Amino acid sequence: MTDRTARVRELNLYRQYFELVAAGTKTIEVRVKYPHLADLAAGDTIRFRIKGTDETCDVQVLRVTEYPDFEALLDGEGAANVNPTASRKQQLTNIRNIYSPEKEALGALAISIRVAGQ
Repeated sequence: MTDRTARVRELNLYRQYFELVAAGTKTIEVRVKYPHLADLAAGDTIRFRIKGTDETCDVQVLRVTEYPDFEALLDGEGAANVNPTASRKQQLTNIRNIYSPEKEALGALAISIRVAGQ
């Protein structure tokens, strides 16, 4: 058994998603499987920041699940957990406006989160 120290990661988030995370209604964060996120694990803390501001929200990572693409992620996690204010079709469009097909090809991460202290 290995002894792993939980870490704090800082990630930027668009305001509309930040507000859903801070309210506790967005429980799955979607990211591309970039190398710097490959070792993200349950117990870690993510400090979301609205780019260009001092606004932050700390969340605890509950689990990280890898999917081959965004469609599989939305099917596996449930679109309402990713964004309860948008349809699955709209979410897929929004995610693909953020991430290019080349980035999606790296794989998609569903990061199950809970606002710290809740």
